[in-house]
Amino acid sequence: MSSRNPAVFTRHYRAFLFDMDGTLLNSIAAAERVWSRWAERHGLDVEAFLTTIHGARAIDTITRQALPGVDAQAEAAWITEAEVNDVEGIVAIGGAVEFLKRLPAERWALVTSAPKALALRRMEAAGIPVPAVMVTAEDVASGKPDPACYVLGARRLGVPVQECLVFEDAMVGIRAAEAAGADVMVVTSTHLAPMPTEHACIDGYEGLQVLQEADGLLAVREREEGQRVAF
Repeated sequence: MSSRNPAVFTRHYRAFLFDMDGTLLNSIAAAERVWSRWAERHGLDVEAFLTTIHGARAIDTITRQALPGVDAQAEAAWITEAEVNDVEGIVAIGGAVEFLKRLPAERWALVTSAPKALALRRMEAAGIPVPAVMVTAEDVASGKPDPACYVLGARRLGVPVQECLVFEDAMVGIRAAEAAGADVMVVTSTHLAPMPTEHACIDGYEGLQVLQEADGLLAVREREEGQRVAF
């Protein structure tokens, strides 16, 4: 648990918005298996390329490569199909399932760069509950770091995005949340090196508790060792 920007542990929110990969579940091995095959097929430096894939839509990752003669839509469809068929080793981030189950269903949403079919497949593999509100790759014209996805997630929940707390792991997603005007909690469970950020950081959800006030607002608090889970 980090004390950077501890203000998020004192504030109240209308809703929580969650990224998926790296935030609620760990899909790195599966994603890198698929993307490595794609990169090799296109003659890319696999190790360097893999550092660019996390947090972004497949279509945006492919388009950024500016490969001559490549149909980005068709390649993104290939990536999605391959990823849907490879969920080996995908697991929930520590404490994520229990944390989500403590939230009112109408107060949280998934906001992911993954296509809907892939999001559902990975959540199933990791045992993550499917929310009533989801924003996936198909729902926005521009992916993260564009804030549109988080704005849409809040709108579908019927709350202002500025009154939401976003849980993110990737820099592109953090930038999207910042641009939307939301507060940010950075999930570092899958990080191999420290991320330079002023946002509050958690390495999992086991150390958090959720409180719901009489007015319905949500608060997230750091749980002291040995303290029973609230809410």
